[in-house]
Amino acid sequence: MKTQDDHKVVVDNRRARHIYSIDETFEAGMVLQGSEVKALREGRGQIREAYGVVRDDGVYLLGMHISPYSGASTHVEVPAVRERKLLLHRKEIERLAEETQRKGMTLIPIRVYFTRRGIAKVELGLARGKKTYDRRREIVEREAKRQMERTQRRREKN
Repeated sequence: MKTQDDHKVVVDNRRARHIYSIDETFEAGMVLQGSEVKALREGRGQIREAYGVVRDDGVYLLGMHISPYSGASTHVEVPAVRERKLLLHRKEIERLAEETQRKGMTLIPIRVYFTRRGIAKVELGLARGKKTYDRRREIVEREAKRQMERTQRRREKN
């Protein structure tokens, strides 16, 4: 469980920044049922396959997996993978609807976290898929930067 600024990160989608170039991020609340909040507090969530969809009445997160909470009662069974409504302002929803209509733009969850007040939030990224050559160029640049840092450390050592 990492802490960033004033919130506790529960689930992190590190692959999202590798596969997509994220243009803009949005913070949204989630409508959760039953013991999903307690399961998230235990770190039982996964957003690797998840994505966001804008419909006429709001934004929904599809493909997010929250494993059942171990201490939950068995008579209230909440499916692990289901459609979860995201809570955003109307203007943000309209803007996201407009942006996702553009070719190649999609909504990707970047991380799920709890605020200091204990409210579950998801950080959504308005993203465009990277081409293979963009990913390769990024890897080459990262390796070059690491090599330069290694060389500099060796020089400082001697």
